[in-house]
Amino acid sequence: MDMTWVVLAILVLLVIWGVWTYNRLVTSRNRYKNAFAQIDVQLTRRYELIPNLVKVAERYMGHERDTLEAVIQARNQAQQSLQEVAGDPTNADAVRKLSSSEQGLSGALGRLFALSESYPDLKANENMMQLSEELTSTENRVAYARQAFNDAVMQYNILREMFPNSLIANNFGFRPAQLLEIEDPQKREPVQVNFS
Repeated sequence: MDMTWVVLAILVLLVIWGVWTYNRLVTSRNRYKNAFAQIDVQLTRRYELIPNLVKVAERYMGHERDTLEAVIQARNQAQQSLQEVAGDPTNADAVRKLSSSEQGLSGALGRLFALSESYPDLKANENMMQLSEELTSTENRVAYARQAFNDAVMQYNILREMFPNSLIANNFGFRPAQLLEIEDPQKREPVQVNFS
């Protein structure tokens, strides 16, 4: 009779541990999904600013059509990738595609701003200055939201990979989450120092 109580107590403890672990995994997964929702808000704001920026630039840079079209095309591609991830933030391939699209958009915007330096009237335009400032502010918010998302993803992945949590995670479909890494190609280039 005593052995029955011991076995029953062990089974109850295992069930309690299983439920507790499952709930922690659900909570962690929901945190990183919520963190992605914050990125979604900021990237959507960014995508809404870009057409206005291009409209203002178009008046001054009419013959730079290729650059302006590249910005709009990159924006549309990134926006489509964002919608895919927003539908399922657990889809690692969609997150990678968004990272790549965002990298392309950042490059296209970088080329637009570099070219705008050649147009003093455009640089002095109040709308262009305001849009550039709003875009910079939004970029900072995106970076902050991305950091919060990546932190939540890391915590979730650690929780789901730890043993014995991995037993629950693997049996109940808790897939690994993908970090959102937006590489800035300019950060990889060596710094040029000129002492002349």
